[in-house]
Amino acid sequence: MTAKSVILAHGAWADGSSWSKVIPHLTSQGLAVTAIQMPLTSFDGDVATLRRALALAEGPVVLAGHSYGGAVITEAGRDDKVSALVYVAAFAPDAGESAATLGQTVEPPPMAAEVRPDAEGFKKLTETGIREHFAQDLSDIEKTVLFATQAPTAVASLAGAVSEPAWRSRPSWYLLATEDHAIAPELQRIMSGRMLAKITEVASSHVAMLSHPDVATRLILDAVHGA
Repeated sequence: MTAKSVILAHGAWADGSSWSKVIPHLTSQGLAVTAIQMPLTSFDGDVATLRRALALAEGPVVLAGHSYGGAVITEAGRDDKVSALVYVAAFAPDAGESAATLGQTVEPPPMAAEVRPDAEGFKKLTETGIREHFAQDLSDIEKTVLFATQAPTAVASLAGAVSEPAWRSRPSWYLLATEDHAIAPELQRIMSGRMLAKITEVASSHVAMLSHPDVATRLILDAVHGA
């Protein structure tokens, strides 16, 4: 059955505008699109934000998550309305895993050295982290905007463990960014492989939906149509 709605979940240090280049392409296909704005203060709070959007959406719904947003759609995606999951350079935890614990299973990626914690339990990226390791293939102007608008992300969000992963009961698609400096491509291959996801590889930075919006859009549309 063709999905009627798409809900987009952004990652850490980001917001719903991460999907700004994909949204117009999806709406032009007649889809109802929502890019949620997660508070990034706790995993439960971020999952609750997605569940509120799901409650208002017309099903069937495809959930797409970037980076940390992959953990959020993994937890919330068991909703009866959800027909498919799309992961864009994203974490895809199994039961008991979190974005943080998955990241510890491989060598730290280059961006890890540019994460700065504060006294309140939040983390931010340095400007070097944004420019050279988060979005190295975007324009200088886009990098400036990403750095200025990044959302501090709570350690509690990244450490939130998934209870029962939705990918075990929903078909999944995965956009694997081979030039990712934030989530190691090796880890992306492990996660997408164990999900038995339909994988597309792209020579992209971590923000593949911004640097290759056409590829990200096609993958989401494949999930919409069950292709």
